[in-house]
Amino acid sequence: MPTRLQVIIPITLAAFIIGVTGILSIPSDVKLEAVEFPRGTIKVDDHVLEVQIADTEPRRVRGLMFQEQLAYNEGMIFVFDESGFYSLWMLNMQFPLDIIWFDSDGKVVYIEENVPPCKSALETVTCTRTNSSENEARYILEVTAGFVYKFGISENSVLKIISI
Repeated sequence: MPTRLQVIIPITLAAFIIGVTGILSIPSDVKLEAVEFPRGTIKVDDHVLEVQIADTEPRRVRGLMFQEQLAYNEGMIFVFDESGFYSLWMLNMQFPLDIIWFDSDGKVVYIEENVPPCKSALETVTCTRTNSSENEARYILEVTAGFVYKFGISENSVLKIISI
């Protein structure tokens, strides 16, 4: 039977390696660095939102990290050059989100509600969210958790870009 030390040392070593790997995997341009996001206006059904625009890779990686709660008329829209199956991570988020994936025509392809934040790099694998539908998305909207329920957003909802 292994001794207590023979069990604790490998577990501690594995946790240390995973932690260091997680921290090193965070791109350097998102580590506590301020990122300026352009702003725009969109409409989901009849609900107008002022959005931060994440349209470059550094902006998409940073996302809403470290930001405070959003009002129901605010959000962040992730804009991709072409449609695909994109995922988002919830690292360093301060509040839960509703996430809505839209195709290039602005039709909802997938919705995930009340996605909890993850607070450490060790959780990045478990706190990544992916479009689980069969349809590709071009836009992803992050809004405060409860938005989808409060405004009745569904697979029949439509995104209209006013200015981004």
